[in-house]
Amino acid sequence: MGEGEGQPQGELMVRTVAMPADTNANGDIFGGWVMSQMDIAGGIAAVDRGRGRAVTVAVDGMTFIRPVKVGDVLCVYARLERVGRTSMRIGVEAWARRFRTRARDKVTAATFTFVAIDDEGRPRPVPEA
Repeated sequence: MGEGEGQPQGELMVRTVAMPADTNANGDIFGGWVMSQMDIAGGIAAVDRGRGRAVTVAVDGMTFIRPVKVGDVLCVYARLERVGRTSMRIGVEAWARRFRTRARDKVTAATFTFVAIDDEGRPRPVPEA
C-alpha cells in the first residue's frame, strides 16, 4: 500500500483492469475512464439503497491524486453519506492495485449525488432503510 493512505472507505463495488485502449498519449489511463468506473460504483450503491432506478445529478470534490497505469487493477469503493427525501450522497474512492508489485494507492475520491426516479424518470422518495 502507498504511504499514508490508510484503508479504503466503503464497500467494494467495482473491480476492473485498466487496459491500453483506456490511455492517453502518455500511457496514463484517462481520468474520464476512472470517473466512469466511479459513477458505476456509486450507481450500484444508489440503486441498492434506493431500491430502484437512480440517476447521477452531481459530482463534487474530485481530485486526481495519482495516475492509473495499464495493468493496474482499479478497485472502487462506495459508502452512503446522506439520504434526503429523493436524493442520496455517496462517497466514492478509487484505489489502484499496481501491476506486478500489488502495492495499493488511492488515486481519487469524490462525492456523487444520485436521485431516485420512477419509471417515467420523475424523482421519487427514497424508501426508509
